[in-house]
Amino acid sequence: MGVMLNEAQRNAVTTTEGFVRVIAGAGSGKTRALTHRFAYLVNELGVLPEHILCVTFTNKAANEMRQRIHNLIGDNDTGYINTFHGFCVAVLQEDSNAVQYPKSFLVLDNSDIDSMLRIIYEERNLTLRDKTFSDARDMIEIQKLFRKPEYYQDLIDMSLDALHDKYLEAVETDDIIFYGYLYQQKKCFGLDYNDLIKFTLYIFRQNADIRLKWQKRLEYIMIDEFQDIDGLQYELMEVLCDYHQNLFIVGDPDQTIYTWRGASVKYLLDFDKRFPNVKTIMMVENYRSTPQILSVVNSLISKNRSRVPKNLIPILSDGEPVRFCFAQNAEMEAGWIAEEIRKLKDTGVQYRDIAILYRAHYVTRPVEEALLEAKIPYHIYSGVPFFGRAEIKDALSYLRMIVLQDDLSFRRIANVPKRNLGKRRMEFLEQYAQAHECTLYQALKSTVDDEIFKGTKAQKFIRLVESHTYTYSDLPVSELLSKLIDESGYEEMLRTEGSQERLDNLAELKQSVYDYEITCGEEASAEHYLSHVAMFTNADIPDQADQVKLMTVHAAKGLEFPRVFLCGMSEGIFPSRKTRDIQGMEEERRLAFVAMTRAEKQLTMTAAEGRNFDGSPRYPSRFVLDIDRSLLEFVNPLRESLVKEARQYVTSQERYMPEDMKEVLFEAGTRVHHDLLGDGTVLEMDKDRLTYTVQFDGIATPRVLSVKAKLSKI
Repeated sequence: MGVMLNEAQRNAVTTTEGFVRVIAGAGSGKTRALTHRFAYLVNELGVLPEHILCVTFTNKAANEMRQRIHNLIGDNDTGYINTFHGFCVAVLQEDSNAVQYPKSFLVLDNSDIDSMLRIIYEERNLTLRDKTFSDARDMIEIQKLFRKPEYYQDLIDMSLDALHDKYLEAVETDDIIFYGYLYQQKKCFGLDYNDLIKFTLYIFRQNADIRLKWQKRLEYIMIDEFQDIDGLQYELMEVLCDYHQNLFIVGDPDQTIYTWRGASVKYLLDFDKRFPNVKTIMMVENYRSTPQILSVVNSLISKNRSRVPKNLIPILSDGEPVRFCFAQNAEMEAGWIAEEIRKLKDTGVQYRDIAILYRAHYVTRPVEEALLEAKIPYHIYSGVPFFGRAEIKDALSYLRMIVLQDDLSFRRIANVPKRNLGKRRMEFLEQYAQAHECTLYQALKSTVDDEIFKGTKAQKFIRLVESHTYTYSDLPVSELLSKLIDESGYEEMLRTEGSQERLDNLAELKQSVYDYEITCGEEASAEHYLSHVAMFTNADIPDQADQVKLMTVHAAKGLEFPRVFLCGMSEGIFPSRKTRDIQGMEEERRLAFVAMTRAEKQLTMTAAEGRNFDGSPRYPSRFVLDIDRSLLEFVNPLRESLVKEARQYVTSQERYMPEDMKEVLFEAGTRVHHDLLGDGTVLEMDKDRLTYTVQFDGIATPRVLSVKAKLSKI
């Protein structure tokens, strides 16, 4: 063991008793410490694997850890190496009879939940205008976690009939959906992720014998990625370690990037205040990245306040400087990345050793175009290639419908959004088109007065196409595209679905058309654009292993790559323009830290000048400016005036940011006081615009105020 582990790792492995907190920096070998500690408990202390609980946060990590531990202890029984949810499934499979549930209960995923929602919407005549499925799932989660945290007692104690009555009696949309969902759950003994922990905790609270059985069984508890733990998981952990008092946690406050899922960095930072005689071990020797990369990330993360101060110490020898390229526009940024990748390939670097990371999927459009043009193979992880995404294909099909009126486009969008042109009517058109040797669109025009199209929006669709068919060449392509997705109701459909990412992608498509017009000048036309873009939509890159990897930073967590390009490092992209408070900005900075610490040998950051959708200039990201300038190599020097402007912009923005949005958000119905306008009642809170509508007692009409207004709760 001495050869394989450094002093801090060895300390973590051999400190077996009591409460141990390991603050483990990125790339410091924490997985190695965890797996060797498990092996040490089994091989040296003689502890049985089934008396050890080792918790990680993803199934992938649990599987990898199981494999590593199996290799170290040579035993197929590797105890409980699970996610929290996976462990709860094990408890419930053994003890679900305590809540009258069968051992064969069903664990529900999102598609199961959506199937249940479909039934409820149909039964109670709800539509997506009442609530999108995505919003309904969020609402159910919020109800279960915060508003009706005792809901599980209804699931456990109420009979199926009583629950059904509660659902039928519900009047408010949220109540209809919520109780309809509980009824559907009870019907098939289905449990979702929130239920698994809630049910387990309930059984432990209600049944001292079962609780003690599990407490005695789990002699040693180890929890990985402790910075990602949420309140319910923390409560479960407290119960489980209460008997033997052996709890070992590993985490990095600088990698907390899931607060939106309920994680809190405070559990890790305040661990020593909650438990007695905590031993804290710092693991900061980094085996992953070069000293140059580590200097940059240390400089960046030191700007955060909610953290345990620490610097990652490099073990690897010197490497290449960290570069920043600020291009004139997004196309040139993407072109530069493609050119750099080509140069790397020429020096013998494999494509598979290169990753391009970004904050949000919509940033990939120019990058994909540049890679396709340079014939560089790539693969997008946890996402569909930009031009292969449904909303992009749909929008381009509307454009093609005006120019070409082809059958492929017609089939794709005639009933998107829904116009009542379903399967039966499409079959009718196919038969007519075949018999009369015409296109599907011509078939629709010829038969639109037929009885079969009564009660459909076929006429409206024809009017949309006809109104642009003869005049489209008079409009710039970008304007034509905007008109089509607006007048067709397509954009409204996405808004109703509540799909912000898809709307962002549409905005990026509009931007790409606009950029194309500027580049092509007089040649720019709808026909030319469609043939230009066809090479991207139909590009057939062979599926081979040697490909550049593209993924979001969230998807890259836990992975590492020899060479990383971090693109879109502009204000409004990274940090995201949706960041509302100082806590959120610290999380964005941690996310940037996670992105940069994925790189082993080479880190390159890029951004582009230009303007955002809202007209604001695209400044280099504050996270680039956070880094000591002497640690970066600038591919093209940044204008001092630009740096000054960017810093002023950041300062003015942060000046008005509250410390924590939760402290300034008042729900509708809250009584508030304003120093100048007096007392009043919040009528509405708009989370997108960050405004309140307040009816003040002494003013006849309501006022819309920014959340920055100095309001205090009465």
